[in-house]
Order: sequence, then C-alpha cells, then structure tokens
Amino acid sequence: MSTKLNNIVSGNATFHHQRHKLLLPAWLVICLLLVVPVLMMLVYSFLTKEFRGGVIWEFSLAAYDQFFFDRGLFGDEPAKIDWTYMRIYARSALQAFIASVLCLVIGFPTAYFIATRSVRSRPVWVFLITIPYWVNLLIRTVSMKFMIRDSGPLNTWLLQAGIIDQPIHLINTNIAVQLGLFYSYLPFMVLPIYASIERYDFSLSEAASDLYASKWTTLRRVILPAVKPGIIAGCILVFVPSLGAFLAPDLLGGAKNFMIGSLIEEQFKGNAGNWPFGAASSMILLAIVMGVLLLYARNETNAAGSR
Repeated sequence: MSTKLNNIVSGNATFHHQRHKLLLPAWLVICLLLVVPVLMMLVYSFLTKEFRGGVIWEFSLAAYDQFFFDRGLFGDEPAKIDWTYMRIYARSALQAFIASVLCLVIGFPTAYFIATRSVRSRPVWVFLITIPYWVNLLIRTVSMKFMIRDSGPLNTWLLQAGIIDQPIHLINTNIAVQLGLFYSYLPFMVLPIYASIERYDFSLSEAASDLYASKWTTLRRVILPAVKPGIIAGCILVFVPSLGAFLAPDLLGGAKNFMIGSLIEEQFKGNAGNWPFGAASSMILLAIVMGVLLLYARNETNAAGSR
C-alpha cells in the first residue's frame, strides 16, 4: 500500500515538473515581448534627453518633472503644476469610457442575438462580426475617414435622401474619434459577452417569466448578473486599447483632439522627439491602467470572499 502511495506521489511530482517545462516557451515569449520592452521603457524614462534626439545615459527625473510641472521657458522659474498633459490623459480616459459605453450598448444586443440563434448558424454570425477585422487597422481607419468626410458616401446618401440640407462636418471632431474607436474595438465587446451568454442557462429566464417578472426585470435581475464577467471583460478589452489608441485620433480627430497615444507617438518621431518624456508618459499610462485593473481585481476578490 505504501509503495503504491509513493508511486502516486512520485507521479504527481513528475507531472508538475513536466507541466512547468511545457510552460517554459510561453514564459520566454512573455519575457521577451512584454517584460523586456516594459523594462526598457522604464529605464529610458529616467534618462536625459539628447539635444539631437535619442538619450544620454545619465539618471534624471526631468521627464516626469516635465509631465507634472511647468518651470517656464528656460526652466529657471518656480515650479507650477502643469495641467496640459493631465488634460490630455483626462480627455483620453473620457473618450475611452464613451467608446466602451457605445460598444456595450451595441455589443450586448448583438451578442445576445447571436447566442440565441441556432447552434449551426452561430459560427456564421461570429464569422460576419470578425470579417472586417481581417483588414489592417490603418486601412480600416482610412476607410472610415473616407466614409465620413464632407463629400463622402455618408453625407452623399443623407443629402440624396433629403435628411440634411448640407454636409455634416465630422472629420477632426470628437464624434469622428468616437466612431473610429467604436468601429475599431466593437468585436472586443461582442465576443466576450457572446461567450458568457452562450453558457447562460435560459431556463432561469423562463422561471423568472413564470414568476410574473417583466422582460426588463428579467434582464436586470437575472441575465445581467449571470453574464457580468463577460461584460466586464469586454469593457476592459475596449477601454484599455482605446485609452492608448493613436490611429483614430490622428487620422480622424486632428490636432484639436490629441490623445495619449498621439502624445507618446510624437515623442519618438524624428530628431525632435523626446524619448525619455515619451517613455515616462508610457509608464504613467501603464501605472494608471495597472492601478485600475488591480483595484477591480481586489474588489472582485473581496466580493467573492463575502459570499
């Protein structure tokens, strides 16, 4: 009996050892493509800007100081809080939040519709959702710009239908940025919610109906709590990339709708760029995102512990 038990324990130890070996390629990819670039950005954020571009390998907090404080044109004035970059971050957060809400408003009914189709037709609907995203994001954003320009197909159709008397100016506005973000990340909302609804037990809705619950009450008290993980996952998958997006703001929003991604991109372009400041801006963005995700994870852990 003891020999058999020892063999089982030895087998479990061997399995765990082999499992760690199987995870080694994944860990290597994560380290090389995620951890190392982030560490490089962290190091660059504490270096000194070289006048002709690039960096000088001297430790400095100048990049972070530039982000938060204004010391005048020549840097010799008393430090004052500079809200310029903070406003850009606040605007980006607002745009990302609105994009998440829009994607949720459209994505939830879409996901529900797909999940309630027959088992044979669901893959077709998912396929139709993902087809436009086989094309490069840059091409899709340029196509969106072509669609909504003053002389584009959208305004042409509205004029011909008699809905408007003159073209609606959308390019270089917040609305254009919202359309670009919404179009870019809508599937990231639909697919997680669809996965949650597909696992939902619809007999719960039938039971609620038998107890004279209205459709709105069933949705609010039964369906939404059941598919909450998918909704939260979709909101995170839309909000985070929208926060750092730069193609939609650059091509559709223009200079008046500057966002975080555009700010960071500008710092690494040409000899006029400021690599340490771009790296510092990236690290501040990363800290904000990680802080929000950790706060959410902590709240979920506390909620699970209280059940």
